[in-house]
Amino acid sequence: MKFSDIPAHDFAKQRLKAFVDINKIPHAILLEGPCGIGKFALARAFAQYIHCQNRINGDSCGKCPSCLQHESYNHIDTHFVFPVVKKSSPKKSFSDDYIDVWKDYLSENPYMDFQKWLVALDNVNAQPAIYVDESEELIRKLNFTSHQAKYKVVLFWLPERMNQECANKLLKLIEEPYGDTLFVFVSNNSREILPTIYSRTQRIELKRLSDEVIAQYLVDNYAVEAQDALALAHIADGNIIEADKMVSLSKENQRFFELFIQLMRLSYQRKVKELKSWSVDVAGLGREQIMRFLTYIQRLIRENFIYNLSVSELNYLNKEEAQFSQNFAKFITENNVIKLIDVFNKALTDISGNANAKIVLYDMSIKVILLLKS
Repeated sequence: MKFSDIPAHDFAKQRLKAFVDINKIPHAILLEGPCGIGKFALARAFAQYIHCQNRINGDSCGKCPSCLQHESYNHIDTHFVFPVVKKSSPKKSFSDDYIDVWKDYLSENPYMDFQKWLVALDNVNAQPAIYVDESEELIRKLNFTSHQAKYKVVLFWLPERMNQECANKLLKLIEEPYGDTLFVFVSNNSREILPTIYSRTQRIELKRLSDEVIAQYLVDNYAVEAQDALALAHIADGNIIEADKMVSLSKENQRFFELFIQLMRLSYQRKVKELKSWSVDVAGLGREQIMRFLTYIQRLIRENFIYNLSVSELNYLNKEEAQFSQNFAKFITENNVIKLIDVFNKALTDISGNANAKIVLYDMSIKVILLLKS
């Protein structure tokens, strides 16, 4: 992983490279920030840059033996620590037990989707942690001198998942570090890290990705049209993992859009009988999908209200949604927008509470009839 492979985070990249270039690398660095922004990819790029034998143009070369070993997750002086599922047998539980699964996961998930890590562990209901066995094994490995490079680098994913005993043992190693060992912690929730460990790290806070960066990622990786990509990016809220999910849910969103159009047209035409049939159809989606649909409706209502302002930079509608809004937006006004959102939010609350979906949806649609005319 090279720095150039990772979008954005230019300030953090420059800071990490400067540590290496002036040969003043902190023994413990923490990359903290929201998930889905490429923090662990940045940590991997940093480790590769440290070990690269032929750095060029402010990046690792990607071609020397060290870089090639990093690309295959096999660099002998790079150690991975990550949450695992505790074994039921008395056998100790640490990262190396899952290293092959980990390598496959890394190759497919550079933005570190935690739910996919649970799938990789074959236990979606698990609560993976980093146990005291891990700190003992890490101390054992780090007692050896580096094999190939000047520094051994420990890439530590989600230190907030260390149990108390593990964190206490690791603290001594951080307080009295080996001269040839560097720790790079990557956290999604740094507030849960043991304060004594947190205070001993050089912290680099990373922000959410911009909508433009997410949109370009979608265009490059999924061949999504620019307008659609920007709409999806806005919903993803700076998180590439969520953006990926948005693309995979595109068929579902298309269905939601069709149901939204039906609801609005039938409500405008006051076709009460047809709305009852519509309610039955939507109820057949099941509770979870209905809840996503009601969330989708609320977003479209807000976007249509904003559409009336005629400021395109504020709108995040995909191409089809924008075409529909050209004629529909005028019906969403300051007189009804808040009331409509409240109606859909009330339906969402009722559905989440296992209320009868057919009754809730039909009642909602009748209220929409009245509000579209207000």
